[in-house]
Amino acid sequence: SGDAYGRAGHLIAKRTGHKGPKLLLIGHLDTVFELDSPFQEYKMLNDSIIHGPGVSDMKGGDVIIILAMKALKEAGVLDDMTIEIIMTGDEEKSGNPIELSKKDLIDGAKRADIALGFENADGKAQTMVTSRRGSLDWELKVNGKSAHSSQVFTENVGVGAIYEASRILNEFYQKLTNEENLTFNPGFIIGGTSLDANNELTGGTALGKTNVMAQEVIVRGDIRAVSLEQLERAKQIMIGITSKSYNGTISEIIFGDGGYPPLASTSGNKALLERYSEVSQDLGFGGITAVNPRNAGAADISFTSGYVEMAMDGLGLTGGGDDHTVRETGNLNHLSVQAKRAAVLLYRLCFQK
Repeated sequence: SGDAYGRAGHLIAKRTGHKGPKLLLIGHLDTVFELDSPFQEYKMLNDSIIHGPGVSDMKGGDVIIILAMKALKEAGVLDDMTIEIIMTGDEEKSGNPIELSKKDLIDGAKRADIALGFENADGKAQTMVTSRRGSLDWELKVNGKSAHSSQVFTENVGVGAIYEASRILNEFYQKLTNEENLTFNPGFIIGGTSLDANNELTGGTALGKTNVMAQEVIVRGDIRAVSLEQLERAKQIMIGITSKSYNGTISEIIFGDGGYPPLASTSGNKALLERYSEVSQDLGFGGITAVNPRNAGAADISFTSGYVEMAMDGLGLTGGGDDHTVRETGNLNHLSVQAKRAAVLLYRLCFQK
């Protein structure tokens, strides 16, 4: 049950065997489409392309997990394997507090040696994810002095809140855009002589006049980094920029609690990719390369970082397109390919050195 964190609960299945490493398989049951979205049902566009909410992200991946388990059972080896499957109910929109919503997933990672995520990578059949960027929200609050616009730039009044907010955002851009794999996006801004933002800070109203200096600004955004070290370095730069306020203004940047941690690239993750690529080649499906982390957003597997020896994501349904939109599709021709790759990889991890 997800009552404690305001989202759907998780589906968890466990099997304890006596051979090989402890495996954690990760899926999720939710989609980005709310109940009021008109996109609620699936249909076949032809004999292989399925169109519907979450068919690629990530109902297809959930089905691949089930097919891989079925194959291992029919091969008579499943009983000897230690496998925990967690299909979360809040990957697309995490429950709050995140410490509760992700507790089962983190506890599963602590019990595991290897974590495999069944998201759909970057939609290509020959790529896998060994590193994902984390995501953290931030909020910038700026306060200035309200006065007649004729007094702007004077020593007693200063520049007003909107000039200060624009200075900060511009310096974020100037000082951080050259950092590889780091992005930061101001997705919401509201400013004027007075503000009335909604509780979720996703909208609101602002009052102001052209001949009155703005007194308040709120900006909300996110920051995505490929490692905890990169995230912390960027946060300190952003804090330093914010603290150097223009005359007559006071600014504060607040970083959210929790968020999605980055899945840093490790030697274990790279070794796991090599094993998977060997499996794919042996099955006649070709080699596999790593996705550029710039093209891999936050996902549940990131919460295993630091707990498991190896982690990899992207074992889900490939060949779709336009995820998170009403044009989302999945290619069922890839279903058996991905299921075979997954089943053979799991077998080799447990029974072959």
